[in-house]
Amino acid sequence: MYMNDPSHTTLLKEIAEFLNEETEIDAMLQGALTKLLQGTKFETGWVFFINERGRSELVTHVSLPPALSYNGCDHLKKGGCWCVSRYRTNKLQKASNIIECQRIEAAIAADVGDHQNITHHATVPLQSGHERFGLLNVATPNTIRFNEEELELLESVAFQIGSAIKRILLTKQAQEMALVQERNRLARDLHDSVNQLLFSVTLTARAGVELSVDSDVKELFQDVQSLTQEALTEMRALIWQLRPKGLEGGLVDAIKSYAEMLGLTLQTNVTGVIQLPSRIEEGLFRMMQEGLNNVRKHAGVTKADFYITVTATDVLCILKDDGRGFSPKNEKSLPSVGMQSIRSRVEAFQGKVEWISEIGKGTELFIRIPY
Repeated sequence: MYMNDPSHTTLLKEIAEFLNEETEIDAMLQGALTKLLQGTKFETGWVFFINERGRSELVTHVSLPPALSYNGCDHLKKGGCWCVSRYRTNKLQKASNIIECQRIEAAIAADVGDHQNITHHATVPLQSGHERFGLLNVATPNTIRFNEEELELLESVAFQIGSAIKRILLTKQAQEMALVQERNRLARDLHDSVNQLLFSVTLTARAGVELSVDSDVKELFQDVQSLTQEALTEMRALIWQLRPKGLEGGLVDAIKSYAEMLGLTLQTNVTGVIQLPSRIEEGLFRMMQEGLNNVRKHAGVTKADFYITVTATDVLCILKDDGRGFSPKNEKSLPSVGMQSIRSRVEAFQGKVEWISEIGKGTELFIRIPY
């Protein structure tokens, strides 16, 4: 057995030490897979993450032959596959040889590059306890089957990687909980202190307007009242962003409530059934917050339209206004902070974002997120 092989024992120790130090899943997978290939006869490998809906995603790969890496690993990302199918039906429990791989066969048949004699691969599920994350696949040129010793080694490495994924996810979950608690505390502090002070200034300025006889003084108090009211609206928007209320009532209602808080009238249109993971739901809410902020600050209108379409694979959100618009070619005129925030959030979900706008003809924000 492999445990009697000093080289394998050393390799497992090196991988374990590496995994214990990593805090990011992408870097961890890339590094662990690289070490596995360097210490064995395996020459290439790739990892699929598979979500609860059975959707597979190629998350990392090392030393792929040109046929498999062609066009952004197009053939590995599309088509059927025995290992993914067995994983989805919960029939893949341990490291196994794959008799045939439709994705590799499709890449070879397409003749898009040298497959370097990679025709078959071994696969093993990545899991921690009863929680499953995806698949680790490895291959070697001119190799149809790997022996039991190699499969057992692969299984041990997969167990280590699965445990590391679970540890990183738990750590991030704890960090997110701490961040939510801190945001809630900051929101309470802003509401109880700064928000109340601004409200008091507004009342004082209003009283100054009513009591002043001098027109210049009255105008000054009116300016103070207007500026303070604007600051109050900004503060309430900030508190909403720190501690969103209303998501328990659904994404659309929360977005509509936020628009009302900004003084906007939002017409909503829904296609499909909104049953999204909470992470996706909150992410979309944050993106729409930024979009509505831009409407209020830059569009010069008080009405907007919101469309959301949910399919089996993704969700499309459109925010449309008939305001001032802008020239996408003129980067200096863009509300860059808000737009960059939206772009960053969308990219974090591997989604796509686009703005369509023209001076005097309004703006449309398109966001598509897979799930």
